[in-house]
Amino acid sequence: MHLHRSAAPVLVAEGFAWGALIFGPFWLFAHRAWIAGTLTLAATLAILAASGGWVWPVLLAALAWALGLWGHDLWRWSLARRGYVFVHVIAAPHRDAALLRLLARRPDLIGAAAA
Repeated sequence: MHLHRSAAPVLVAEGFAWGALIFGPFWLFAHRAWIAGTLTLAATLAILAASGGWVWPVLLAALAWALGLWGHDLWRWSLARRGYVFVHVIAAPHRDAALLRLLARRPDLIGAAAA
């Protein structure tokens, strides 16, 4: 969980980011990771412009796989740049259970989580 003074808490999962693998830079843009998304989009366009033949599908697949592996880390990096602070690790089977577990331990966050 990441906290900011003037925003709702953000829960970022650990593990493979399937959305980043499938949607690439647009997944990063959806999570407001502007720098990482822009660099990924630029890398995608550079691969398409500079390579030909059988090379570009392999490079794009490698980029997509890397985004799947490190997508959540890029999101956390973007949160840290925006002033969010890593506060808690919450173990839960899904996001809703994690949020409920968080609010049970930190009732002071109920107002921020509702926003």
